[in-house]
Amino acid sequence: MAQHVSDPAHTEAREPPAFAHEPLPAIAALQRFAARKAPAAERCDLCGADIGPEHPHLFGPVDRQLVCACDTCAILFGGQHTQRYKRVPTRTKSWPSFRLPDETWVALGLPIDLAFFTESSSAGKVLAFYPSPAGATESLLTLESWRELVDANPCLRQLEPDVEALLVNRARGAREYYRAPIDQCYRLTGLLRTHWRGLSGGADVWKAVGAFFEELRQLSM
Repeated sequence: MAQHVSDPAHTEAREPPAFAHEPLPAIAALQRFAARKAPAAERCDLCGADIGPEHPHLFGPVDRQLVCACDTCAILFGGQHTQRYKRVPTRTKSWPSFRLPDETWVALGLPIDLAFFTESSSAGKVLAFYPSPAGATESLLTLESWRELVDANPCLRQLEPDVEALLVNRARGAREYYRAPIDQCYRLTGLLRTHWRGLSGGADVWKAVGAFFEELRQLSM
């Protein structure tokens, strides 16, 4: 490749180098900071107050909607199970000794090796959901199949209706079972919906799923 060589005769007539017109580094940094848009503040869905990134969630058993709340609203609206909302707990627990044979899993008829199971007080039964590119998709679950799981794993009786779930990860050879807050289950659903590409999901979605469960392992310690 040919190299450009400056003509010494024209050196003095040449314009000053570009950096001579640029502000000093400290001033440039201040200019970039001033021009940068501040991130939108998160707000309580009930009263509109500003809330931080880590904040309580409430769950509506009837409409199955998650609500971001400030501490005050979480206490006021999430204290009574007879009210519209239930407060979502933050505890996460790994169940390494959970028993779910492959043939039992296949009999559940789930199309993907990720799912969560939660008792719905409004429906009066346990519901099974699996994350999909369309969101959380409900799957048919017979009462008999759930009873078999409970008989094999009495720890399932500890789950708080509506706001806790059995979260199952059997994707790509994994065998992980968690007592998880319902907001974590919907966060996993959101990851799949955001990152899924093509028929198999693509590499990005499974990378995101792997990072999600790594975080869940840390939370359950």
